[in-house]
Amino acid sequence: MDIPTYDQLMLPLFTALKELGGSASIAEIDEYVGEHSGLPAELLDQPHNSEKSNQTEFQYRLAWARTWLKKAGLIENSSRGVWVISPDKRDVESFNPIEIVRQVREVIKQQNDELDQNNEQVDPDNGPTETDAWRQKLHQVLTTEIDPSAFERLIQRLLRESGFIHVEVTGRSGDGGIDGKGIARINGMLSFHVHFQCKRYQGSVSASHIRDFRGAMVGRADKGLFITTGTFTREAFRESTRDGAPPLDLIDGDQLADKLKELNLGIETKLVEHVNVDDNWFRSI
Repeated sequence: MDIPTYDQLMLPLFTALKELGGSASIAEIDEYVGEHSGLPAELLDQPHNSEKSNQTEFQYRLAWARTWLKKAGLIENSSRGVWVISPDKRDVESFNPIEIVRQVREVIKQQNDELDQNNEQVDPDNGPTETDAWRQKLHQVLTTEIDPSAFERLIQRLLRESGFIHVEVTGRSGDGGIDGKGIARINGMLSFHVHFQCKRYQGSVSASHIRDFRGAMVGRADKGLFITTGTFTREAFRESTRDGAPPLDLIDGDQLADKLKELNLGIETKLVEHVNVDDNWFRSI
């Protein structure tokens, strides 16, 4: 059994959006399609072969499927990463993925033919549209260009900027993976003692890591927080909320990137000014 190609995932993806009410986040789409794919966990959790990505190969191909369906006008996405079926496509029940690819390639070819030779051409195979260059760069920096102690200090700073107090990095070996602790304050009234683990990872964190971490923090903290540059396997997510066990909060590489961007920690957002001269306005004076 092999992971389906991106065109083979188009119909399952579109079906997922229909079943999820016409809209869904990327995580919801990935989970729904994965659970209905019949693929074993080892294939669903297989890492994508790239130092610049924290995705699994399955997630990467689903990203491509979303890209082509968007180019075809079947689905749209908001700035918050929510994907929806295009309003005029809600009655669509089925389509031919191969025909979708052919039509999109034809449209792109026509666009390129109309562009001046000095302008950059549109490459349909350049990468999924939802894959931001800054995320790829950040993933590379965090996983290969800084040492583990710097990453722990980054997480310490992140938690402090997020409202935690008394944040300490411990990182003691043989402590079940506990890298630090802190106190989360809520509305200045409630507080929770939190133990955290921060793991630089290019692959997927497994359920065994979650069990080990929970075993180390039970009885010592109110909450557990597991942060990784990679992803979590489906079994890891299930283990984090298993009945009868203290729940753990999981933050994967994409969520970590979003939080760093929100807090302007090592990520600078620049707004480009676009100046347009209204010649009609001048003629009307």
